[in-house]
Amino acid sequence: MTRQRAVKRVQRSLPTTEGAGVHLYRAFGHSETSLLDPFLMLDHFRSSDPREYMDGFPMHPHRGIETVTYLLSGEIDHQDSIGNKGQIAAGDVQWMTAGRGIHHQEMPRRTDDPLHGFQLWVNLPRAHKMMSPRYRDIKGDQIPSAKPEDGVEVKVVAGTFDGVHGPVKDLVTRVEYFDVRLSADKDLTFPVRDGDSAFAYVFEGSGHFEEGGRHEVGDRELAIFSQGDEVWTKAGRRGCRFLFAHGEPLHEPIAWGGPIVMNSREELDLAFEELGRGTFIR
Repeated sequence: MTRQRAVKRVQRSLPTTEGAGVHLYRAFGHSETSLLDPFLMLDHFRSSDPREYMDGFPMHPHRGIETVTYLLSGEIDHQDSIGNKGQIAAGDVQWMTAGRGIHHQEMPRRTDDPLHGFQLWVNLPRAHKMMSPRYRDIKGDQIPSAKPEDGVEVKVVAGTFDGVHGPVKDLVTRVEYFDVRLSADKDLTFPVRDGDSAFAYVFEGSGHFEEGGRHEVGDRELAIFSQGDEVWTKAGRRGCRFLFAHGEPLHEPIAWGGPIVMNSREELDLAFEELGRGTFIR
């Protein structure tokens, strides 16, 4: 018998700035690591004012994590310290595994479209913190959608829904990641492995995420789920679009300093010492 997950917490994303002054909304971060392991952070950037994002994210380091950039609108140029270079366009996903260390930059282009997208951080397990960096650059037309009925669409970035498999495979940390669009009053149930951490982040319209629940989760709000093996949702009168993700917790200690996430304070201190000595990239 299936057990529907309850909504454990609903919280609103908070405005902040990152990089060289990019205005964005943080859905979760340091405070939620115990609730959302292996997910570390979700940032939502959405602006039609180039002054709020054109300075971008100049060259900066990462170690011990994966960063998942999903762009809905606009364009971002990418470059790193090991020779990779490219562009993230509307609909594209870049899944970067920082592993033992990389410097990279993400610089928005000036276009007629607003900049709108997300960056999700996924933790790497201790055994893979120091793996070689790698990229998965996924174009929008490579991301399939499940459409089980009219008014329901699930873009499958990673994982499987309704027999549709996402293009991002062979992940170190087992996570599934979806972009869900529901027309007004449509409902949907996601199977979720019991034990996984799971969240939904609404960025258009609103919806309920628990049968009989009173709280309607609206634009820029995050729902964190309790345990169970399915998540139910129903869109409000204006429809609903949200990110839905779940993943297997690592249950490992976290030592987090800015763009670097390790398992101990000693490992974190060593990473910053290597940055200072110029030996961070191996």
